[in-house]
Amino acid sequence: MNYYRDITTGQSWDTLKKLSKTLDFILIGGWAVWIYTKQLKSKDIDIIVSFDGLGKLKNMFPVTKNDRLRKYEIIQGAVHIDIYVSFWSSLGFPVDLISEYSHVKDGFTVPWAEILLMTKQIAYQARRGSAKGRKDLVDIVSLSLLPEIDWTTYKHMLKKTGKEQERLLSQLNDIIRTEVDLPELSLNRHQYAKMKKAVLSELE
Repeated sequence: MNYYRDITTGQSWDTLKKLSKTLDFILIGGWAVWIYTKQLKSKDIDIIVSFDGLGKLKNMFPVTKNDRLRKYEIIQGAVHIDIYVSFWSSLGFPVDLISEYSHVKDGFTVPWAEILLMTKQIAYQARRGSAKGRKDLVDIVSLSLLPEIDWTTYKHMLKKTGKEQERLLSQLNDIIRTEVDLPELSLNRHQYAKMKKAVLSELE
């Protein structure tokens, strides 16, 4: 199932591939989830760069600073690029730790799946009830169903969020428990019930 129009996701993917040829970055957000799950594509691009990388981007595009959200932004037609930098940006999880717990997958540097899941949960908390919030929820579930998710690692990494630890664990339990089917992932009620039982047992 396509969550956004093919033409928009196609333009976003092409932009992302061009960036990867000229810039070092860590891919986060919806496209990073897609790298793992091959489920819902994204229309926005979310990346973490060094300050040197930010300088390169400023030479390539008009870059706007968003002080309120502590990020930089590029708008290219329908494609929005959100740029986060270490020691200034805030993702609810230390940006420098995301850099530490990343690896290369399918040609892109992405956070460990467990870290990516936490960043998606934090994004969902701010956007729940909106169309983007629904996609965050679907991304959270699709990551949770991955065979390679290590729940011991997830719980260990949760400790690095400080006071957010209990809330994020409770939130994930609620999401997995409450959803009954996910047409966006082509999962009917019976299929999802079987999968969520396994995830909930790991979260106990």
